[in-house]
Amino acid sequence: MFVAYRGFSVIIFAPVAALGAVLFTDPSLVPAMFTSVFMDKMAGFIKLYFPVFLLGAVFGKVIELSGFSKSIVSAVIKLVGRDRAMFSIVLVSAILTYGGVSVFVVVFAVYPFAAEMFRQSGIPKRLLPGTIALGAFSFTMDAMPGTPQIQNIIPSAFFKTNAWAAPWLGLVGSVFILLVGLTYLTWRRKQAAARNEGYGEGHHNEPEPFSGEALPNPWIAILPLLAVGVLNRVFGAWIPQLYGSTHEIVLASGGKPIVTEVSKVAAIWAVEAALLVGILTVLVFAFRTVKAKFAEGTKAAVSGTLLASMNTASEYGFGAVIAILPGFLIVADALKAIPNPLINEAITVTTLAGITGSATGGMSIALAAMSEQFIAAANVAGIPMEVLHRVASMASGGMDTLPHNGAIITLLAVTGLTHRQAYGDIFAITCIKTVAVFVVISFVYLTGLY
Repeated sequence: MFVAYRGFSVIIFAPVAALGAVLFTDPSLVPAMFTSVFMDKMAGFIKLYFPVFLLGAVFGKVIELSGFSKSIVSAVIKLVGRDRAMFSIVLVSAILTYGGVSVFVVVFAVYPFAAEMFRQSGIPKRLLPGTIALGAFSFTMDAMPGTPQIQNIIPSAFFKTNAWAAPWLGLVGSVFILLVGLTYLTWRRKQAAARNEGYGEGHHNEPEPFSGEALPNPWIAILPLLAVGVLNRVFGAWIPQLYGSTHEIVLASGGKPIVTEVSKVAAIWAVEAALLVGILTVLVFAFRTVKAKFAEGTKAAVSGTLLASMNTASEYGFGAVIAILPGFLIVADALKAIPNPLINEAITVTTLAGITGSATGGMSIALAAMSEQFIAAANVAGIPMEVLHRVASMASGGMDTLPHNGAIITLLAVTGLTHRQAYGDIFAITCIKTVAVFVVISFVYLTGLY
C-alpha cells in the first residue's frame, strides 16, 4: 500500500514484498518460491485473463475513436436534461461501463462533458470525481448481472458460473448503490448551494469547451454496447452446450491429447467473443473514422492493457506466495471463525481488495487462496455457487477504491483535483458499495431469491 501510494510500480514491489516475507520465514525457500509459486501463478493469471483485458481495452478505444462515446454522452444529456447534471453523468458512466468500456476510458470520455455541465449548473467541481465514481466504479462494474467488466468474470473460473450469476442479488445491490449514492451526492450539492459555493475558479486541467462537431447517430453508437451485453449472455449459454464440460483435442502425431476444462473458462470465452463482436460492430459503422487513428489508438490500448494486466498478475503472484506462509494460515484460521460463509467471503475479499487497492487483485488473491474453503462451507449450508459469485464480485468493488487505487489516482489526475479536495466523496461512495454487499446477503437469506 505504501509503495503504491507513493507512485512506485506494483510490478516491481509485489515480488519484493512477497519474497521479503519468505526471506523472514526461511531464506532457503526464496528461489523456489519465486520460480515455482510467484511466476507460475502470475503466468497463469496472464494466460487466463490477458485476452479479456486486451479486447476490453481495444473495444473501449474504438468506441472512443469512432465518436460513439461522445454521441452516447450527448444523447443522454439531452434526454435527462442539463438541470440534472449529476444524474446525467452517473447514467452516462453506467451505460459505458456496462457496455464493456474500461473504467479508465470512461473517465476520459465523460470528463469534458461532465465539467461543462457542472460549470453551467453551478455545482462545485470537487463533487465531480465522486459522481463519476458512482457511475463507473460501482454497480455496473461488479453488481449488474451480465456486466462484461473483469471483476464480474474472475469468479466464474472458481465457481463454474457465468457473468449473469445471481441476477436478483445483482439488481438489488445495484438499486441500493444507485439510490443511496444519488441521495448522498444530492445532499452534498444542496450543502454547497446553501453556502453559495459554485463551480469554483483556478482549477487545473480544465477541458476545452465542446466544439459541437457532428456526432454519430446515438442509436448506432449504442449498438456495439448492446451487442456485447446480449452476446455475452448468448455465448455464455451456448459454449457449454457446444463443447461440454471438457473438450479434448486429439493430436495427429499421436501425442497426449490436449484437454480443456470448458466449465472453468466458458464465461471467459463468452466475454471474449462478445467483445470481439463489439469491436467488429464499431468498425462496420465507423471504419473510415476509426481507420485514421486506429494504429496509434490500439498501441495506446495495448500499452494500457499490458500495465493493467501485469499489475494485477503481480498482485496475484504475491497473494499465492503469502497464502503458503505460516502467517497467512493464522489469518485464514481467524477468518474461519466467521461462521457464515457469505459474510466470511465478503469480508475476506473486500479486505484484500482494500489492501492491494485493486478489486481484481484482491479478489484474485482471496479466491486463489480460499475458494475451496468457501465452496465447501457453501455446500454444507446449501448456498448456490451463483450467490458466491455475486458476493465475491460485489465485495471486490467494496473497499478497493481506497486512496492508492489506480483508477482513483487516474480519476483525480484527469479532473485536475487532489485527494484533499475530492477524495472524501469518493470514500463515501466506497462505503455505500461496501454496505451493499451485506444488503444482498441479507436479501438472499430473507427471501431465498438470488
